[in-house]
Amino acid sequence: MPNPFEILFEDEAMIVINKPSGILVHRTKISEDQVFVLQLLRNQIGQRIYPVHRLDRGTSGVLVFGKSSEMAGALSEQFRDKGVEKNYLAIVRGYVEEQGIIDSPLPHPRSGEPREALTRYTRLEQTELLTPVGRYATARYSLVDIVLETGRTNQIRRHFSHIRHPVIGDKKNGDCKHNKYFETELGISRLLLHASRFAFFHPLHGGRITLAAPLDEAFGKAMETLKLGNR
Repeated sequence: MPNPFEILFEDEAMIVINKPSGILVHRTKISEDQVFVLQLLRNQIGQRIYPVHRLDRGTSGVLVFGKSSEMAGALSEQFRDKGVEKNYLAIVRGYVEEQGIIDSPLPHPRSGEPREALTRYTRLEQTELLTPVGRYATARYSLVDIVLETGRTNQIRRHFSHIRHPVIGDKKNGDCKHNKYFETELGISRLLLHASRFAFFHPLHGGRITLAAPLDEAFGKAMETLKLGNR
């Protein structure tokens, strides 16, 4: 696990890092993990920090922490009130439409109560490998830019599975044959989902800031192997 973390932005109010894939943001009751971003980053910068939002264990990219509970609260309010523009990059199975909206309620993980969930996406590129993976003679993939209008648990992964274009590397909602192909043949086992760009208002001076996180080596290797991102 990279340490120190790559810092995308830091001032007296907050710190924003490029979260690696494969690590939880903080301790949860459903995990036995002993290492978390929260404690590692706290040790790295030598001060207490407060999480503003979450990214899944497998998701990499822009991750925001407040340096006080007040700053974290002000930032969290923007996330709750849809004041944050959130763009994600993903590689999914198959050819998706050029643009789409996934408007499908998702049940709350504990209560089961359905909640509004809206995901917009734009296909950036598509590619085809002349390799049989599963029942077809070739394997097709799409690179998509995703905008989250709501922030439900595992929303992107669940929504793209719902439209039968699961994110590659998603072990819970994905396609095991394609996941296995990427892992055994390409050496890529991570979830190919990345929080690429967040834009929001600074909690102190109110100015709009935009932060982008570069891809890691594994995601970059997937892009190169599939000949994506060459535009």
